[in-house]
Amino acid sequence: MHGIDRIKNTIPHRGEILLVDRVADVVPGTRLTAYKAVSGNEPCYAPLGQDAAPADYAYPTSLVIESWAQSAVLLSVWENPNPDVLAGKVELAGSIGDAVIGERAYPGDVLEHRVRLVKSVDETAILAGETLAGGREVLRIGSFVVALRDVTELLPAPDRALLSV
Repeated sequence: MHGIDRIKNTIPHRGEILLVDRVADVVPGTRLTAYKAVSGNEPCYAPLGQDAAPADYAYPTSLVIESWAQSAVLLSVWENPNPDVLAGKVELAGSIGDAVIGERAYPGDVLEHRVRLVKSVDETAILAGETLAGGREVLRIGSFVVALRDVTELLPAPDRALLSV
């Protein structure tokens, strides 16, 4: 079992945008299972008023996808972590394909993200998997591309010159 410290030392996400609580199982280069507990105190629920209907508390699909994607990035960089987006290799999401949205998740649910490495070529990984909540399928991803690139390749030309000094 790996907690928040290992996650923060592997990927650069912090604060409200870090959407993975723990990694339960990881076989580097093969698979990863991670969890995200959905709480009624999530920032996405802040705008809801006192008379919000239970359906209004459905966890946003975009956050389910982001949480699963963070789990996929964790698997893709598990053996070569880089928690600093200003140095070294940074993770870039390339594309998501064949995504199927299933049941909704609500406060009290725990999202179980299952990620599998489909293929890895150089510094690009193709991953697939699903998210479950209480045994219900919430999300299925047919393909997700993560590419690692040196941060200096992503900076505008004048900024690159500053880093090489």
